[in-house]
Amino acid sequence: MPRNTIEISETIEHLTILNENDELDASLEPDIAADELRRLYRCMLLARRFDERLLDLQRQGRIGTFPPIQGQEAAHLGAVAPLRPSDWMVPSFREMAAELWRGRSLENIIIANNGFEQAGAMHADSRNLPMAVPVASQIPHAVGLAWAAKYRQTDDVVMTFFGDGATSEGDFHEGLNFAAVFQVPVIFVCQNNHWAISVPLKRQTRSGTLVQKAVAYGMPGIQVDGNDLLAVYVAAREAIARARAGDGPTLIECVTYRVMMHTTADDPKRYRTDEEVQQWRRRDPLPRFERYLIGKGVLTPDVIGSLKAEIAQEIQVAVARAEEQMPVLRAQSLSVFDHLYADLPPYLKAQKQMLAEELSLSDEESANG
Repeated sequence: MPRNTIEISETIEHLTILNENDELDASLEPDIAADELRRLYRCMLLARRFDERLLDLQRQGRIGTFPPIQGQEAAHLGAVAPLRPSDWMVPSFREMAAELWRGRSLENIIIANNGFEQAGAMHADSRNLPMAVPVASQIPHAVGLAWAAKYRQTDDVVMTFFGDGATSEGDFHEGLNFAAVFQVPVIFVCQNNHWAISVPLKRQTRSGTLVQKAVAYGMPGIQVDGNDLLAVYVAAREAIARARAGDGPTLIECVTYRVMMHTTADDPKRYRTDEEVQQWRRRDPLPRFERYLIGKGVLTPDVIGSLKAEIAQEIQVAVARAEEQMPVLRAQSLSVFDHLYADLPPYLKAQKQMLAEELSLSDEESANG
């Protein structure tokens, strides 16, 4: 028998609406209300300033190590802004701007970065999962939530975030395959920031893009300029509409860059050049979005100055409140056992008792000097 050709006619679309040179494709510009645009800018600015403050706190020894988000804020906010409060967000560990948009407090983030597990406790009405540090481990969780939404015949959707390094993990491939086969309402948002700690993208895959992996699993995919909030917003809005209508999952690849270190325990100068970083700093999403809003008359320099002062005060108050709460939380360490099981299994009961004895002994030693 002769060899037969199997035609694959899929194409990959790349979307940019507002580029780093402030060139706007007005035909693609989304219609976002002025109040919503201002709210998006404020959240982006808050995330940037808070990220900078967290780095100061870490260097002062007032929090533990954490993953800076600078340069990736547009990918966070453009993606989550079209979600409903009833939709689910399943983050990895570098989505702080998205978490702030969805209601996470500054104090909670500070407390979490000091190692207090209480910061990860979910309230009964929460639709935001806690951050997931193991790479790609949150993807099956998101798909499971989406499967549950479909099973219950709700119109809720699920959005999960991950980095380029996650596409090398089995959980990524299993999650996408299940989601496509069962057509569950989940949006996969890949933040391609070009570095999986010190491993560059070219060592992660031979694919020309990450989004083309959607083709293999039979789902729509789109690559966007991840530093263009408008492009991310449009791609996410389209994906959410498809999922809500019962048309299954979408993979969105946000091409962005991690301009800071992977975490504060990392030294990126050991594996990448300053020239590369500076090239991407010129594509910074914050000043790009700011100039766009000024040009539309949505913001003025005076308003921006007032917002900066207001945000600085908000962050300072949050730091003070978090540092007041932590001694109280330290005395409640046993609460780590309270959020997984309605009835603790025997092995966890034993561990809880062991920890209680250790804490009691530590308190006695402290009291005796």
